[in-house]
Amino acid sequence: MSKSKDRAIIVKRVAPQKQGHHGGAWKLAYADFMTAMMAFFLLMWLLSSATSVQLKGIAAYFNTPLKVALFGSGDRNSTDSSIVPGGGRDLSSMDAGTTRRTDGSTNLADRTAKQNDEDARSQAQGSIDRLEQARLHDLQIKLISAIEANPTLRQFKQQIRIDSTLMGLRIEIVDTQKRPMFAMSSDAVEPYMRDILREIGKTLNDVPNRIIVQGHTDAVPYAGGEGGYSNWELSADRANASRRELVSGGMDESKVLRVLGLASTQNLNKADPLDPENRRISVIVLNRKSEDALMRDDATTTTLSSDAAGAKLAQQLAPNPAAAPARPALAGSAVALPAASVPKP
Repeated sequence: MSKSKDRAIIVKRVAPQKQGHHGGAWKLAYADFMTAMMAFFLLMWLLSSATSVQLKGIAAYFNTPLKVALFGSGDRNSTDSSIVPGGGRDLSSMDAGTTRRTDGSTNLADRTAKQNDEDARSQAQGSIDRLEQARLHDLQIKLISAIEANPTLRQFKQQIRIDSTLMGLRIEIVDTQKRPMFAMSSDAVEPYMRDILREIGKTLNDVPNRIIVQGHTDAVPYAGGEGGYSNWELSADRANASRRELVSGGMDESKVLRVLGLASTQNLNKADPLDPENRRISVIVLNRKSEDALMRDDATTTTLSSDAAGAKLAQQLAPNPAAAPARPALAGSAVALPAASVPKP
């Protein structure tokens, strides 16, 4: 016990030391996470507030091939038929890479490749159509915004109707009893109508699509009847006067594909042909399919050729000598025509 009492007791005391700073890397990671979450919820909000047409336009933008996005559809701005940059093989060709057997049949792999090419072409065509639809929808929004932004035109917005049709985007300026677009029985454009047409013409240059201008009248006939100046001439003159105002507003004149006068054949109010709303001007911004169809109609002509089909048709139209035997004509006699064939004076 004595030894344990004499043992020295040592108490070691360590002074407290401050620990080093752990750093703020976690703050950066947390900030990145919060930024990503904010962007995600902002995207969800935008998608939920967008219309179906706008969503289709966004989808068409991301589905558009690079060549179409840079050069258009390829029939106007680019002569290269290959979809691979640098002169690669034209995958859109039906006969590219097709091998045939000695009996004339194609291999299963070739038929599969053809089917894949057709599917790819169909998907590309659908993307172009959706892109054009979105472009026309943007044009509709621009027109509505331009009318709303102009205090002079805003008071006439009830007479302007914009909707989509199978041919494209249709813009109609409708007449009213209190506010006519033209002078009575004339193609003289009223001042407010001139402002509307010039504002529309300025906006139409934002799209490459061509247009048709149509004139419509009501069914009130002229006193002189259809034999003189009628609603046909009046509707055509008013459509042409509208075309001049569109060009005066800045529209490229080459965009006009048709100027038509339709009289009262397409009444807006079919129940009342005399309704003033039937008097209107329609500007149709054509989609690509409608424009191509009209251009094909212009290029198609029917002629009586000397080929087999033409010779057969000419033989059918020729008179049958067996049915009407020829008679010798008397000197000084005239050949009598049927009553229906005698020309009018």
